[in-house]
Amino acid sequence: MNNFRFENKTKVYFGKGGVKEYLRCLLKNYGDTVMLAYGGGSIKRNGVYDEVTEILADAGKTVVEFSGIMPNPTYAKVQEGARLAREHHVELILAVGGGSVSDCCKIVSAQAEMDEDIWEQQTVKHTYPTDFIPMGTIVTVFGTGSEMNNGAVITHEEKKIKGALLGAQADFAFLDPMYSMSVPFAQVISGAFDTLSHAMETYFGKPEENNLSDDINEAVMRSVIRNIRVLLTDHESYDARSELAWASAMAENGLLKVGKITDFQAHQMEHQLGAYTDCNHGAGLAVIHPPLYRHICKDGAVRFSRFAQNVWGIAPQKTPETTALAGVEALAAFIKEIGLPTTFGELGIPADTDLRAVADSTNLTAGCCKKLTHDEVYEILKECW
Repeated sequence: MNNFRFENKTKVYFGKGGVKEYLRCLLKNYGDTVMLAYGGGSIKRNGVYDEVTEILADAGKTVVEFSGIMPNPTYAKVQEGARLAREHHVELILAVGGGSVSDCCKIVSAQAEMDEDIWEQQTVKHTYPTDFIPMGTIVTVFGTGSEMNNGAVITHEEKKIKGALLGAQADFAFLDPMYSMSVPFAQVISGAFDTLSHAMETYFGKPEENNLSDDINEAVMRSVIRNIRVLLTDHESYDARSELAWASAMAENGLLKVGKITDFQAHQMEHQLGAYTDCNHGAGLAVIHPPLYRHICKDGAVRFSRFAQNVWGIAPQKTPETTALAGVEALAAFIKEIGLPTTFGELGIPADTDLRAVADSTNLTAGCCKKLTHDEVYEILKECW
């Protein structure tokens, strides 16, 4: 295992009723002005908004609303939130929603505390913020695990880049699986697949030798697969939803990445596809993973063979290469089984999308078992049709 340092500052409140039980007490640790950030308004329809605003009012907080955060949050939206936070002297950002709301708020938290443009700071100068508005999260859509780290994915529409930035990490996170009951079921499945993708993209990183992080990861992947299948037969299963909520957090709280150089090549490809098409993130990953893995599994045959055996229960075949490919095909069959798209056509990608531009702007990761070229990325994207 590689050398590592590990710390996670986010305190998790997991389970039913946590917001009602603990939020009011937590608010005593922060100033009087709270930014309440959320997306398209679903939290007003499902009662979460009323629950949270009542607690904020009882605590005597002044609420500044920052709404309309989109599924793929944009750089322009970040700047809007930062201006609002500065104008009202916000002392706590409370992100209520899924990963997109959390991601946007992480960067708002940093940008509001600095004059310099945060995109230029990180992508050109390669320096990073040190001052933040404190932040907490109430997760209503599970899958990204965004509440557990300081990374954010932001789309710069003018530059046509969907890239990673670093911002604040939440002081606290409420994970109440009941909040996911009102989320459209397709979104629940898409989010759960994003969790599986995070786990796979960590697992297929380096080193390839067996290590404790990967042993834990295999258990997480099996749990995600099992509980997605439970939800397919029982949409309301609290147990399955709670397992998926915690798996989402586990995949991104750093434990699975300890001692690893991660892969995340599929994410890099989907990010740029999203920059050009604004497609659903989890569904985009579902389309990209099998063609990508068919392309690289021979180069990581030992690791992909272990994936086939320990995650999918496939018996060893004649060679590690054939076992590895069988595992990839099991993944592809699972994606079809759970109703996610398997082609760009099913995903709704416009036929005139410039896949060459998507490929050429895709970041090539160091952790992938095969260092791809942009030409190879282009060929893989074409296979997604």
